[in-house]
Amino acid sequence: MAKIAHLCAALAAASLTGCAGLSADVHTVSSNAAVLEGEQTYSLARTQPQDDSADHPQAEKLLRDELVKHGFVDTAGKPAHYLLSIAYSTRPASIGIGGEDCAPGDCGAGSGGLGALLWGREYQHALTLRFFDYASGTEGYKVNAVFKDRDADPLHAMPLLVKTAFAKLPFDAPADWRVKFSIDKSSGVPNVESMKPLPR
Repeated sequence: MAKIAHLCAALAAASLTGCAGLSADVHTVSSNAAVLEGEQTYSLARTQPQDDSADHPQAEKLLRDELVKHGFVDTAGKPAHYLLSIAYSTRPASIGIGGEDCAPGDCGAGSGGLGALLWGREYQHALTLRFFDYASGTEGYKVNAVFKDRDADPLHAMPLLVKTAFAKLPFDAPADWRVKFSIDKSSGVPNVESMKPLPR
């Protein structure tokens, strides 16, 4: 909850609008209309960098907690209906190109406009979840959630990214949506206010 409050405070400082305008975008891909209608058991697929990461256990716990709320059961590595792959990243939202005459601290930093000067650089956080059929290896559903703020720590954005990815399970056509949130003042938990398809 402290992380969500921190996220909200960072957004408020960046936008000067408070948390009323908090939103994230979603892009989905599904192989068929009956996606995620099978037995709701899953096993996580991990990569070596995730196993070695100090941050990954916290990110994984957030995801597992949300999966439980949607009726999914972890088989702890044993055969399941779904093999679930997780990927997340944080990168600067704008990238500049350094020249011969740039100052060392500015080379490749990107301007980011007035907001970057006042509140710091903007970062784009992304979370991608891929549901594979455990037996065949066929991808059945993929959801990508993206959120921007001025905090370089991926774990501060992770609660909102997870909530975004699971705001609707599965998201149906069209593929692109915007999810808007409000933050509960007492608990700091993000609550989904609306989900709207993005114009093409």
